[in-house]
Amino acid sequence: MSEKKQRSPWIWVPTLYFFQGIPYSVVMVTSGLIYKTMGISIASFAFWTSILYLPWTIKPLWSPYIDVVWTKRKWTVWTQFLLALTFMAVGLAMPFSFFYPVTIALFGLIAISSASHDIAADGFYMYALDQHQQAFFVGIRSTFYRLAKLTALGLLPVIAGLVLLNTGLKPVNFSAGAVPQAEYKPFDPSGINIAQNEGEPEILVFPSEVVVPLSGHQSSGPDSAVVFIALSAPPPEGETVVVNIARKGGSKDIDLARNQTGRYEFTSENWNEPVLAVIKVNRNLTEKSSAQFQVTAGNVAFSWVASLGTMGLILLLLAGWNKFMMPYPAENDVKEKISWAVYRDVFVSFFTKPGVVPALMFFLLYRFGEAQLFKIATPFLIDARTAGGLGMSSAQYGIVYGTVGVISLTLGGITGGITAARFGLKKLIWMMALAMNIPIGVYVYLSGAQPMPENILIYLSIALEQFGYGFGFTGYMLYMLHYVGESRYKTAEYAIATSLMALGMMLPGMISGSVKELLGYQNFFVYVMICAIPGLVAIKFLKIDPAFGIKKKAV
Repeated sequence: MSEKKQRSPWIWVPTLYFFQGIPYSVVMVTSGLIYKTMGISIASFAFWTSILYLPWTIKPLWSPYIDVVWTKRKWTVWTQFLLALTFMAVGLAMPFSFFYPVTIALFGLIAISSASHDIAADGFYMYALDQHQQAFFVGIRSTFYRLAKLTALGLLPVIAGLVLLNTGLKPVNFSAGAVPQAEYKPFDPSGINIAQNEGEPEILVFPSEVVVPLSGHQSSGPDSAVVFIALSAPPPEGETVVVNIARKGGSKDIDLARNQTGRYEFTSENWNEPVLAVIKVNRNLTEKSSAQFQVTAGNVAFSWVASLGTMGLILLLLAGWNKFMMPYPAENDVKEKISWAVYRDVFVSFFTKPGVVPALMFFLLYRFGEAQLFKIATPFLIDARTAGGLGMSSAQYGIVYGTVGVISLTLGGITGGITAARFGLKKLIWMMALAMNIPIGVYVYLSGAQPMPENILIYLSIALEQFGYGFGFTGYMLYMLHYVGESRYKTAEYAIATSLMALGMMLPGMISGSVKELLGYQNFFVYVMICAIPGLVAIKFLKIDPAFGIKKKAV
């Protein structure tokens, strides 16, 4: 048992927090992609998936129960197994006609289980490690949590995309070129003649080369063209072929019109009735350009069966690893009844600590700028240059964030943990706060200079920003650990702190899009830097033990 108690944190901290980051990312972000490709309206899934955020914001309501009933180790392990199996269940539900209400319910179970897992895992971290180890590994845990989010947001769509390309009908490509008004000739659909072919249906596109007129900044005049989609033969009776259109490359100023879903359904009744898709050109575009589009009709439901099943299997393997590799710290394995007195004690303990007011301001405002940058940075990088963005392709974005960004984030998180363990939080918190916020200035530069997507300065800028984020976020996590301290209900109190952190991300994020639309990219990034000031001011009033995080010398 002593060996189990003394297992190296290196073999379980990374896997514990890598696991923790996946469910939240899938439920909050990837679920929208899943439902959009499955034909659910944006208004509907946006409403229901927003409600699913609730368990993470109200988790302090049941955190005292997790704190005093059972051990944090058992809560962590068994919620992991439950989450893995529920992900598989979501995938298995996809092919059925009633998948929408069932998967929403299952995602709700994932949200509640994940919020409970977060409470238990964070509590376990505090029980299993001393203050010095907590400080050292806080950068590691936050880095692997972030890596998990990138994995969840990238792996599921990649697997689904591969399945789509290798199932169903053969994909068809077409191009759309923007030309001056004088060269534009609209396509005449009267010449479309569809004769039924024998065998499996094929996707038909008319015309194969679409021409779209440039408006030349004019407020009136045509700026769009139409492409027609149909099948060459009817699908089997009772089956539906779902066709999706997506831009695959070329100018970002040529794309499907905003009111277009890019998703069309064909049955044995309407297979030869062409549906139209509107291709639109940004009115700020003045030069000839082209874009490439792909029309696919893969098995959408099966693509999500495969991707969600794979994710469930990965989580199952991680749960098995953590079950055997996590240590057994000294915890009380009890099954006592929870009374209102326990809840009262938890909240009274949290909100009556010395320095609670500046602490609350710090929890809510430390990420006030970063919370808004998080929502706008990606659209800025991939938005069309005529709209003020950098016009990066998906591949370029993947490289800058998936490799350069991840490496820099990892180095920043590890450096933050090591330096905090060496010098203590009190000496470093100002440096960490500045490191997290000053690099936001690179976006001010990028939005003003608008370097070309392949310019090395973009990659260096993102590397600096991600390193600063990894280093600076360590200070935030450490202060939450310091504030909770050795309280009797530290697991429940830490859940309150992380809920305040979530609130500090949610509220600014809700206004970020409107502020960006009002100010434009460059002024928005200047505004974000100004938003960092209240969090910096709050630091001046924090009460921090100078010895917190530093390894104690043996007496």
